[in-house]
Amino acid sequence: MALGASHRLHDGVAAVETMTRFALAVLALASGVYTYLGVRSLLDGSATAVFFAAIIYSGSVSVAIYAFWSYMARFFPHVTGPGARSAMLGVMALGCAMIIAMSSWLNAAALAGSAALEQHLAETVEGYTADLDQAHQNALAAQSLLPDIQRASERFSQLADAERQSGALTGTTGAGSVVQLLSQMSAQMKDLENGIVASREQVANLFEQGQKRLETMRTLVSSPGAIAPRADQFSSEVVALTGVITSLNQTSIAPSIRRAADDLSLGFIAPVADGREVDLANRQGQVMETIRASVAAQSKVLSQAADEILTRPPVAERRFVPLSSAEAVLRYAGDFIPAWAGAISIDLLPAVLVFILATVHGAIRRQEARMPFAERITAAELLEALEVQRALSARGIDIEEALRTAESSGRASPDTETEEEGKITSLDLNKLPRKGPGA
Repeated sequence: MALGASHRLHDGVAAVETMTRFALAVLALASGVYTYLGVRSLLDGSATAVFFAAIIYSGSVSVAIYAFWSYMARFFPHVTGPGARSAMLGVMALGCAMIIAMSSWLNAAALAGSAALEQHLAETVEGYTADLDQAHQNALAAQSLLPDIQRASERFSQLADAERQSGALTGTTGAGSVVQLLSQMSAQMKDLENGIVASREQVANLFEQGQKRLETMRTLVSSPGAIAPRADQFSSEVVALTGVITSLNQTSIAPSIRRAADDLSLGFIAPVADGREVDLANRQGQVMETIRASVAAQSKVLSQAADEILTRPPVAERRFVPLSSAEAVLRYAGDFIPAWAGAISIDLLPAVLVFILATVHGAIRRQEARMPFAERITAAELLEALEVQRALSARGIDIEEALRTAESSGRASPDTETEEEGKITSLDLNKLPRKGPGA
């Protein structure tokens, strides 16, 4: 039974030998084709130079892969010693690493290079979208001060009207120094309000331009067709969008509000009381001091609010780095595991065939080791042994006597055993038998 199983395994190994060579050739050719597609995207120069360079490289890769796995399939299954088997496994691991380095990543670039580049562009769009939103928020932060400035302007204006019409502050109607000061403060607040409103319109226009650039970039990412021209146009849009974001960073009116708030307090110049009566002049002076204190308080509030806006982190400058398809596949390898698995499997699938052959040959050796010698010998070997026996008999050599002598010599000395075995196994069938003394 064991002999039949061993023979069937031998027959199976012989039957799949041609298929093994064919499979290695096909896999090496497939790897070479995808390597050509991957390496072509990395080379620069004329079309002819790129074509021949890619062909030579991919052809070298195909030959190297076929030769490596052919050697492994031929020798690895027959190496049985632990040390030799470990050395062969080390060589196989080194060869697999070199194959991945020179071929598999280019295969992955050919399989998923365009998708990886599109992902790179998509993530770039997300980053610039966040930058545009942050710059827009920073630019609009000063708009939150507009209601306070409007209320302050209206309050000064109302107090001026009340003083002019009913003398609400000094008790004397008319347009005097107090009315003049209140009108001046209202005008300053109105100018600051107009500056904020104008800034809001400019910020809105810049933000609309940025949104249009982002829309164009998103369209380029999702559009069909070759990725290279889309990536070039995408780079142009990135440059334009960067300019919009820089303009938004410089459009913030918070620094102007900070300076205007300081001018309200530091540059406060109260007019001289113009009351003809001493009592009216004193009342005007008291009211103007009150106005000075109110202006100082308003200036402090605006300065603190402007400082909070100015402490916001500015938008960091983002640099867009164009990538090749091979570089994009490496950077986003975790997102394209199926493509990497397919690319590596093309190159390393022959290792499975090598291990199958090693397992089969190991099973054959174990089966044959358990069989007696009479069951292991083949008909051809038996015929050859009979020919040797006839040749020895024709020369007058007694085989049984020679075997007994060899066994006794072997028990006497190992060196003698080696020598006798050498004598027996070195018999030349073409030599004539040695004659004894009485011949």
